Amino acid sequence: MTLAKLTLLAFLLTFLATAQQPAPKAAGPDTAKTATPTYTPGLDVTAMDETVDPCVDFYAYACGGWQKVNPIPADQSSWSLTAKLQEQNRELLRSILENAAGPDPHRGPIQQKIGDYYASCMDEKAVDATGAGALKSDLDRIAGLRTKGELADYLAHAHPEDIGIYFGQAALFRFGSTQDAKNSTEVIAEVDQGGLGLPDRDYYLKDDARSQELRRKYVAHVQKMVELTGETTQAAAADAQAVMRIETALAKGSMTRVQRRDPKATYHRMSRAELQALSPAFPWERYLRAYGLQAVQSLNVAAPDFVKAMDAAIASEEMPALRAYLRWHLVHAQARWLATPFVEEDFNFYGRTLTGARELQARWKRCVRYTDRALGEALGQAYVEAAFSAEAKQRTVNMVEQIEQAMARDIQQLNWMTDPTKQQALAKLRTVVNKIGYPDKWRDYAALKIARGDALGNGERANAFEFMRQLEKIGKPVDRTEWYITTPTVNAYYDAQNNSINFPAGILQPPLFDPKMDDAPNYGDTGGTIGHELTHGFDDEGRQFDAQGNLRDWWQAQDGNEFERRAQCIADQYAQYTIVDDVKINSKLTLGEDVADVGGLILAYMAWREQTRGRKLEPVEGLTPEQRFFIGYGQSWCSNQRPEVMRMRAMTDPHSPPKYRTNGVVRNMPEFQQAFHCKTDQAMAPAERCRVW
Repeated sequence: MTLAKLTLLAFLLTFLATAQQPAPKAAGPDTAKTATPTYTPGLDVTAMDETVDPCVDFYAYACGGWQKVNPIPADQSSWSLTAKLQEQNRELLRSILENAAGPDPHRGPIQQKIGDYYASCMDEKAVDATGAGALKSDLDRIAGLRTKGELADYLAHAHPEDIGIYFGQAALFRFGSTQDAKNSTEVIAEVDQGGLGLPDRDYYLKDDARSQELRRKYVAHVQKMVELTGETTQAAAADAQAVMRIETALAKGSMTRVQRRDPKATYHRMSRAELQALSPAFPWERYLRAYGLQAVQSLNVAAPDFVKAMDAAIASEEMPALRAYLRWHLVHAQARWLATPFVEEDFNFYGRTLTGARELQARWKRCVRYTDRALGEALGQAYVEAAFSAEAKQRTVNMVEQIEQAMARDIQQLNWMTDPTKQQALAKLRTVVNKIGYPDKWRDYAALKIARGDALGNGERANAFEFMRQLEKIGKPVDRTEWYITTPTVNAYYDAQNNSINFPAGILQPPLFDPKMDDAPNYGDTGGTIGHELTHGFDDEGRQFDAQGNLRDWWQAQDGNEFERRAQCIADQYAQYTIVDDVKINSKLTLGEDVADVGGLILAYMAWREQTRGRKLEPVEGLTPEQRFFIGYGQSWCSNQRPEVMRMRAMTDPHSPPKYRTNGVVRNMPEFQQAFHCKTDQAMAPAERCRVW
C-alpha cells in the first residue's frame, strides 16, 4: 500500500454512484448459508438517558443508557457500536474461514489460500514448537552484518516482510510507491520516515513523568523480547539501550503529525543523486538495485530532515548497536507469529500498557484479523456474498447521490465564496468517484504461496507480496479503481489523489446502516458518514487538491483566507475540550476531521430534508423525525474508552473523541436547537456558531 494514502483511521468516506451489479459469487463452500446475527430494526431508545437534558449534553442524552450497560470487554481498550459491528463481522468471517479451512478436496484456489492461512495461524501448538527458532535465519543474517554498506542488503530483504503491523514503522525508514502529488496520473517511488517502536515521535521527546515512565517500560519490554531470542540478560539490556538511543535520534528528525497534515510539507521530489547526497552514509543505489529499480530516476522524499537524522544515526553508531536495533525490529515485526511467550510479552506492552486492554484477544479473533489483512480481497468475496445485499448497495448509492446534490446546492449558495472558486469546487464535486460495497475487480493472489502449517512464512510471504505489488506500480498508470481497505472493514475513507470516497460493505451493516429503518436515523448515521467523507475533499487538506487529484491551489486568495478564518473557528472550539485528565484535544491535528464532521452532518440533514420533502413525517416512540435524525447521529458514536487508549489517541489520532464528535457538531447546527427546543446560550445552542461548509 502507498505510504500515506488515506486520510483514514480510520481508522474514514467518499463516493459516486457505480453501476448496479450483483454481488460476486464465491467459489468453494456455500458461505451464503452462514447466518448473520439477528437484530431488531429501529432506533435504540434504550441507549438513551432521558434524565439528561439534550441541550446541555447531547452525547450523554443519546448514549448514556448504552454506556451503562456496555462495559468494555477485557480484550478491548474501548467499546462502541462500531466495535460491536466489527465483532459481528469477525464472527461471520470466522465461519467463512473455518469452512474454508476444512479438508475439502474440492476447495477452490481462494478457499485454499484463506483457509490454509487461517488454519496455520490457529495451529498454536505447531507455532509454539518452533520457539525462537523461527527467526534463526534472519537473526543469523543480522549477526553476519559487518559493514554499514550491508545495511542496504539486509533492509532490502527485511522491508518486504515487515510492512508494519502496529504503526507502519519498518526498520530505519519506510519505502514504497505513491501517486505523485503534483501529477496524479503517475506512480513514483517514495522514502518516508519510520523506524520507531513507539506510536509517535513525541513519546520519545516529551519530558513529563508519565512519558518518562512509559519509556522505561518500553526499554524493559525491548530487553525482554530480545532475551526471548536467546540473548543473555546483560546483552539484551545493552541492546535495549541502543534501540532507545537510535530511535530517539530518529524521532528528533521526524515530522510531527500536525506538520504532516500539510501535503506540501511531505512533497519533495528528488533525483537519486540528490537522495544520496542527502544521506551519504546509506547506500541508496545498492538498496534500489536490490529491488530491480535501476530505471527509477527520481522519487519523493517525504521527510528530508528525517533522512538526514537517519544518516547521522547510521554514521555515529557502531555496528553492534545497529545490529541490536535490527534484531529488535525483527522480533517486534514478527511477534504475532511466534511462540506464546513472545505473543504475551508483545501484548503486555502494546496492549496492556499502551491501550489499557486487560486480556489478549482470543486467538481466532487475531487470526481472522491477520487473514483479512493479508488476503482481504479473497476473503471479501465470500463476505460480500454472505452479508451485503443489492438493496443495501442501492440505498447507499441513492443516499450518496442525494448528499452530493446537497453539497452542490450548498456550494452554490455560499455567501463567502466568489464565483470562480465556486465553479472550481463544483467541478471537483462532479468528478468525485463513489466506490460502494466492494471493488469492481478483485485482486489476484495467484502468485502468493500459502503453505499449510507455516504461519510465519505465510505472514512474511503475504507482506512481501503486497510490498512488491506496490513497487510494481512504479512508472505505470494509476489504477483509480483500487481500494485501500478491505471489504469487511467497518470504516470508510476519502482519497484526495483519486478524488474518491470509499465505503466498504463492512460498514453498511445494522445497526450503523439499516435498510429496514426509517430515513431519519439512517441519514443521521450513515448519511453523516457519507457527508463527512465528501467534505474531506474540501477540508484544510483536501481543498489543496484539484478535481484530478493534483496538489494545486485553485482558490481565489480572498476565498482561501475566508476558509482559513472559518476553519480557525472550529479549531478554537475543539481546543477547549478535555479528553482525559488535563489532556486537551490537539485541534491542529484533528482540524480536518472536525471540519468534515460538522460539514458532513449539515449535508446529511439537507439531503434528508430534500428526500422527504412533501411527505408527512410522524413522531415515532415519542420522538419527532428531526430528533430521530440527530439521535441516529449521536448513537453512531456511543462508546466507552479506557484512559490509557484515550491518552494514546490524544497524541496520534486525527479524530476527536466520540463525545466531541457528537456535541461539537450539533452545537453548530441551528436545526438541532430547533429540534430540541434549546434556549440560546445553553451548551448545545451557543449564540455564536462555526461553519465552513
